[in-house]
Amino acid sequence: MSTPAAEPAISRPHEATERRLHPVTPLRRAWAPVTVVVGWAVHDPGQAQKQLTKLTATTLLAGLAALVLAAALYGFLTWWFTHFAVTETELRIRTGLLFRRTAHIRLDRLQAVDVTRPLLARIAGVAKLKLDVIGTDKKDELAYLGEAEARRLRAELLARAAGFAPETAHEVGEAPARTLLHVPPRMLAVSLLLTGATWGPLAAALVVPTVLWFVTHSLWTVFAVGVPLAGAATRSAGRFATSYDWTVGESPDGLRIDHGLLDRAHETVPPGRVQAVRIVEPLLWRRRGWVHVRLDVAGSSNSVLVPVAPREAAEAVIARVLPGVTVPSSLSRPPRRAGWCVPFWWRGHGLAVTDTVFAARRGLLRRSLSLVPHAKVQSVRLTRGPWERLLRVADIHVDTGANKTVTARLRDAEEAQAVLYAQADRSRTGRRDARPDRWMAS
Repeated sequence: MSTPAAEPAISRPHEATERRLHPVTPLRRAWAPVTVVVGWAVHDPGQAQKQLTKLTATTLLAGLAALVLAAALYGFLTWWFTHFAVTETELRIRTGLLFRRTAHIRLDRLQAVDVTRPLLARIAGVAKLKLDVIGTDKKDELAYLGEAEARRLRAELLARAAGFAPETAHEVGEAPARTLLHVPPRMLAVSLLLTGATWGPLAAALVVPTVLWFVTHSLWTVFAVGVPLAGAATRSAGRFATSYDWTVGESPDGLRIDHGLLDRAHETVPPGRVQAVRIVEPLLWRRRGWVHVRLDVAGSSNSVLVPVAPREAAEAVIARVLPGVTVPSSLSRPPRRAGWCVPFWWRGHGLAVTDTVFAARRGLLRRSLSLVPHAKVQSVRLTRGPWERLLRVADIHVDTGANKTVTARLRDAEEAQAVLYAQADRSRTGRRDARPDRWMAS
């Protein structure tokens, strides 16, 4: 009698363990009921004051206690019903008290995982994870986790996105980083003082209220005008606090950016997702040789790469963001007849096309040089208005994957036509030869 063959073992999928957020999270969410009451009072202050005058001290204290209890209960319940889990293919986040919502974030679509620590969160020893996913404008987040747990989870998610097995991803740990650039606080402060966005509102905040006082002698007029101007003048202090201790480091999972005086942020520039780089050079920075560098990243809101740095140091960082790309040393201006289209300011425009990049410059006082690798060009267009047709000039528009357009203005018509067809060929060749976008690439 033959014995039945043993049945093959059935491989069960990796069972994900659901976890909760840090116990301090209810304090963040308990403000919702309080916000509703405050919003009602601000919306109709007369009615709110009328209702408050009718209440006795005992009733007011009882109402306040009920509001605090409701806020605490709401915060606890929203925390209790929020779970997250890392499965074999996705990060799953379940939220909602009455209406349930489950976010399924595919790990192979992750392009950045940022760690932010607001001031109160730093005091409490917690952090927030922001998840940047390809194809979505709004970032999902996990707030709050313990600082150590947030860093471990970030490392695990990036390892899983890189293709590590679930059972080994948590052992990979955070990839080491090598510092490329650090912005000294003194340089940052001086750079802000040398921009019109700082001294312009500051001068207006000092001069305009004084003039209004001598003209109107109305304190309310001075107050109504002076407060918005003072708020605009203090924005530079906010930019200083945000960009304080700006550090750019290089790691296998992309460029890492750490910054912040009160609120600390740990951001990642995804590898291969940068569509264009912009080098901005304000007028008062040129003598010092300083520049500001911004990025266009597909599907990401991260935009600042370097708030201020010497040009040589900034170009060294750009070389790591766009491997093989060098910043052109010289650009050709439009023909002199373009001055009939844009008098005097036509001199600020320029174009250079190398084997690796399309570079266009604009601006005379505040220069901006845009670099687009040929592999990132999605489409190229040529436009000519009636006056441009008469002067035999045209504009070349290059569209990128970040829904942004870089324009080389007022080029000679024949030159623009040649660049148009040549750029289409360069883009095809660039995409064919481009290295694959991959996390943890060596």
